[in-house]
Amino acid sequence: MTLSLEQLSARMRQGEDVPLSDTARIALALSIPSILEQLVVTAMEYIDAAMVGHIGAEATAAIGIVSSSTWLLHGILVGLYTAFSIQIAQYLGADRRQDARGVLRQSMLFNLILGLGAAAFGVGISRFLPGWLGADISLQADASAYFAIWSAALPFTMAMGMYTAMLRATGDALTPSLISVLVCVLDVVFNFFLINPTRQILLFGQSVTVWGAGLEVPGAALGTALSTTIGGLLALGVLLLRDGPLCIRKPGSWRITSACLRNLWRVGTPLAAERAALSSAQVLLVRIVSGLGTVAIAANSLGVSAEGLCYMAGYGIQDASIALIGQAVGAHRRDMAKRFAWLCTMMGIGIMALSGAGLWLFAPALMGIFTADAAVIALGAQVLRIEAFAEPMFGASIVASGAMQGAGDSTGCFVLNLFSMWGVRLTLAFLLAPRLGLVGVWAAMCIELCIRGALFLIRLARGKWLDKGALQ
Repeated sequence: MTLSLEQLSARMRQGEDVPLSDTARIALALSIPSILEQLVVTAMEYIDAAMVGHIGAEATAAIGIVSSSTWLLHGILVGLYTAFSIQIAQYLGADRRQDARGVLRQSMLFNLILGLGAAAFGVGISRFLPGWLGADISLQADASAYFAIWSAALPFTMAMGMYTAMLRATGDALTPSLISVLVCVLDVVFNFFLINPTRQILLFGQSVTVWGAGLEVPGAALGTALSTTIGGLLALGVLLLRDGPLCIRKPGSWRITSACLRNLWRVGTPLAAERAALSSAQVLLVRIVSGLGTVAIAANSLGVSAEGLCYMAGYGIQDASIALIGQAVGAHRRDMAKRFAWLCTMMGIGIMALSGAGLWLFAPALMGIFTADAAVIALGAQVLRIEAFAEPMFGASIVASGAMQGAGDSTGCFVLNLFSMWGVRLTLAFLLAPRLGLVGVWAAMCIELCIRGALFLIRLARGKWLDKGALQ
């Protein structure tokens, strides 16, 4: 019988030597639903890209021009709220449930205040953002509308991400994945009616009139926003109503504590800085790509979405590694933390090696899902096949960074990612783009990801990431 994460934590606190087979089963039990969740998240991006892509290359380019900015704003918020789930994992590992519930309450206040502030900021700059990014005048109206609608839903996007991360920290990876599946289904339904105009379709041989709002690019943003809002409310409802270690119906304080703020500063600030550094570099890369023409912009945007099918599996394993290693560190079991770190990292390398092979084989078919434009398909398939060679080492960097974050070593992750992205990828992209176009930009990405993976494996082997110790 497979141990639960709660049972594993109890055995670790008692100093037991848990067999490798048991730890592997727990890692798989947490990873598989998390991988499903990440794939569903990627499927939502596919849905938006495919539905908008069939409108035309300009519609795809309008979304692509602001996509890096959505990564930047959302990435900073993810970095901050991940610090809350790391705190909860470590407190549960130490059997400090009251402290864990206190962090949950404080995270709700944080989500409300920062989420509304981020939404106001995003909506405020949406009118000017496409121009700042160098978008053609024909793309700016749709790009602005997409970013404004996406930004308005940020409090609920944060709620869904934050509360599902906390459920995973307790060992429940299934509920977040089910919520994500529902959100994906709702996204399909909303997009179907909001993107397309009222039209005639054949249903069982009969012509039927189907209502549609005909909003096109803004409709894609609105469909995603509405489905994510429902997902965020569901995740919050689970935490409010369900019994368990994070049941906040039990008595407790809503006061902001100095310990939570110190931990947020210690772990969350480097995480947010890391996300900002990576995402702002992506903004510069999009700026480089925007000068290569509409076909290159569309191929780059759709290529990023297609590649997401590969690396999202790595992020699913990363989610599991944060929960596992956070609880091991909370239980003061360095030996178990190391075992989980290497186990999860090897899983990430293996699954992303397989997905990289699939990416190389099916690159044209993947691009064809999103668009019928032959030029975009050809260029997108070419760059995807370059990127396929980097997937195993990308997997190493994704999962190893999750292991280090679970131990509280977010500063080390920040430094490695900053050097790799800004020192290697951007430098190479600036040098290669004028000569090789989009192929040069993606070649720079491939080289950088291989270097990044090697750096993280070296740090993982040295073991200094465990010196941070448990949070206060």
